[in-house]
Amino acid sequence: KSATSTIPIVMIAVGDPVRAGLVQSLAHPGGNVTGNTIISPELSSKRLQLVKKVIPSAAHVALLWNPNNVSNVAIREELAVAAPALGLRLSAVTAATINDFEGALATLVRDRPDAVLLTSDPLHHAHIHRIVEFLLRNRLPSICQSREDAEAGGLMSYGAKFPDLFRQGAFFAQKIMTGTKPSDIPVQTPQEFELAINLKTARGVGVTVPPLLLATANAV
Repeated sequence: KSATSTIPIVMIAVGDPVRAGLVQSLAHPGGNVTGNTIISPELSSKRLQLVKKVIPSAAHVALLWNPNNVSNVAIREELAVAAPALGLRLSAVTAATINDFEGALATLVRDRPDAVLLTSDPLHHAHIHRIVEFLLRNRLPSICQSREDAEAGGLMSYGAKFPDLFRQGAFFAQKIMTGTKPSDIPVQTPQEFELAINLKTARGVGVTVPPLLLATANAV
């Protein structure tokens, strides 16, 4: 976006494009950028509901976040509103650089939250195996945003279907190539979500997943 204000740009699976300054609004991008986002207002609340379904006694959840990521800021704000309504206390543990990981993970072990919420922050995602292996080793259940992170060892994930978002890129490209300005193509939010559950991790952290929840999962 800094390099050009004229060449159309299609963004795929970004966080919060408005906070990031990529578009003026979702409905009216207003510039040369459009595309889709993984952000949806109900996601944070849904993930907390899943925590309560799997761990009914849960009272404290921790968010491992990067405050330099505007999408992480949005997620924290949403969780701060949703958590009290479900009887949950929310804490936030910062990992903004790779040097922060050791201290952040030590904090999680010390505080022993009932579940740890993970984001798709690029830095965190690049080290997802290190994070989920540490949480598993210390018997801390983790709730992720993407199915890939659950497959990597997270307890479960709930979020947009990433392959669908990338396929949707063709829709934006076709509209632009046939004459529609990016400024006139609304940014699309996810329409379908998937739940993935890692039973091996569930056994490792001592959690029993309710059969009904297993039956509704997209991937187990």
